[in-house]
Amino acid sequence: MNSDGGQDAGRDAKREAMSSFDEAADAYLASDVHRAGEDLNTLAEWSADASRALDVACGAGHTANALVEAGVPSVVAADATPKMVRTATANFPVAGAVADAERLPFRTGSFDAATCRVAAHHFPDPEAFVREVYRVLAPGGTFAFEDVAAPEDSELADFTDRFETLRDGSHVKAHPQSQWAAWLRDGGFEIEVSTVGRIDLDFADWVDRTDPLAADRERLDELVRTPEAADAYEVEVEDDEVVEFSNVKVLMRARKPA
Repeated sequence: MNSDGGQDAGRDAKREAMSSFDEAADAYLASDVHRAGEDLNTLAEWSADASRALDVACGAGHTANALVEAGVPSVVAADATPKMVRTATANFPVAGAVADAERLPFRTGSFDAATCRVAAHHFPDPEAFVREVYRVLAPGGTFAFEDVAAPEDSELADFTDRFETLRDGSHVKAHPQSQWAAWLRDGGFEIEVSTVGRIDLDFADWVDRTDPLAADRERLDELVRTPEAADAYEVEVEDDEVVEFSNVKVLMRARKPA
């Protein structure tokens, strides 16, 4: 970030995220979407040959634990929210570190693999995040990455950001697959896999996880019924109730050159 205003906005976003996730740690631990899924298995499989792995923005610790279950001997679960780190280390056999994803407190080349699952849309400076992951990886190390993917159409992307922010004030911005690919390549990574897919979500559970205000809940219910939401989320309605919708996620496996 080049301006003082940008730096202030970034700090505000981080404080908002820490407050939000501190309150929601237990809900994220219990969340079916976070504790299971083919996407989770994929990230773990991509990193399974590592001897020491880092999970950035670990949340309640499900991805870090998946790495352990995949056979990684040493896993560090890192998050900017202390309660998330405590939740992860209390429930799973992982080490913990309170860490800003854009300023990781680890030595250069410390890890053979790094993961980050559905968290980067909370980061004010995603390019700094990419640089830091590259730095802490050893030569030949794997970066297994997943996040909400914005539509390539800029107007539809703006709609999805407004929708996501209404539900979760810590949301900063989702980015399209093409942007993440550009940032990873500019950061020095070689991209081995880049794909998008959809994850089906129970709408009520998705809203409840962050416990928004009643007025925001009503507005979300209005927005999810719009043509823009139909295009972006493939919304399913039964008996005039929004039952399910799907988020687009980008999954990427990149490697730091040996």
